[in-house]
Amino acid sequence: MVTNIELFVKIFTNKAVLLRPISLIQISGNCFEAGRQLGAATVDTLRRPVTLPAGRTWDDMRHLAEPYLQATQAAVPWLHQEMEGIAAGSGLDVLELYAHATEEIWDLPFPSPPSEGEARGRCSVFAVGPPATVDGGIWLAHNNDLSPEVRDWVVAIERQVEDQPPLFTLGVGPFISIGFNAAGLALTGNELSPNDDKIGVPRLLLVRDILAQRTAQDALAAAARPERASSYNQLISHAGGTIVNFEGSATDYELIYAQDGWTVHTNHYCSPKMAAYERDPADIPGSCLRYERARELMAARPGPVTPEMLKTFLADHAHAPDSLCRHGNETETVFWAIIDLSHGAIEYGRGQPCTAAPQYFRFD
Repeated sequence: MVTNIELFVKIFTNKAVLLRPISLIQISGNCFEAGRQLGAATVDTLRRPVTLPAGRTWDDMRHLAEPYLQATQAAVPWLHQEMEGIAAGSGLDVLELYAHATEEIWDLPFPSPPSEGEARGRCSVFAVGPPATVDGGIWLAHNNDLSPEVRDWVVAIERQVEDQPPLFTLGVGPFISIGFNAAGLALTGNELSPNDDKIGVPRLLLVRDILAQRTAQDALAAAARPERASSYNQLISHAGGTIVNFEGSATDYELIYAQDGWTVHTNHYCSPKMAAYERDPADIPGSCLRYERARELMAARPGPVTPEMLKTFLADHAHAPDSLCRHGNETETVFWAIIDLSHGAIEYGRGQPCTAAPQYFRFD
């Protein structure tokens, strides 16, 4: 007898999916000039139609975004210069750009259930290093889950910004979901739903500051900025050996280091201390299923971790539809990636890892 899960896996793993490759945008120069190039390259994404929160206009969103702009300009001036460059390159008013980037104002006062096509982001991550890896290196695996139409807006960006290490990122338009730089620093992670958001540097922009750093210590300091408006689970890794989850909110955080060379994370607070900041504990069962499945796969693995093994983990369909590799009408895996941090390389693809054709990038 074929189970529902076996049938689900058979359907999707045998289905050929032909998706266009993720475009690579290359930008360089000072913060403003690199931002200007990025804004020009992603103008279509920034100008795509979006559904505003009920009862709000873009003027309302600009007004709400203004204190976040001021907080960013004061705390991280170079990042504000980059945002001004993106605005100039795209032709958007800089306050409208901040409105796009400030997830915290889209959630006020509390997030409503996602409307059709506006599903909240969901991600599953693995991070593995010595003694768990076959080659002694550090490997990161990430599935990024969003509404299906967002899949077409995912881009890769290679940044050569003055006074910063070369950087490769994946995300929607000019904004970053994950990335790694030539100094050996990587950032993956997961969206969380903290209950203590405040005015400050938007969490979506905070990841850009983290990835501008060269050391794990400096990256953690950037994640812990007291000026932050909120936080994701920032999974910060460095080729020197650091693998740590910065499980944060606006006012608190906990560091969860890899144990026995590995860690996994999904979209809820795992730390007992941080569980108090969970906005809606009734909204996390699906995340808990993915988390436990990820831990099960790591704990029961047949030997040292290889990149091929990590890719099979990303393509896992157990507990569908709340599987690590997601297929669905409201939320699906829109891109995946496996980062070889020790060698400055990445394998990635648009769509689900069970079907998507891989692409590759390596720092020279």
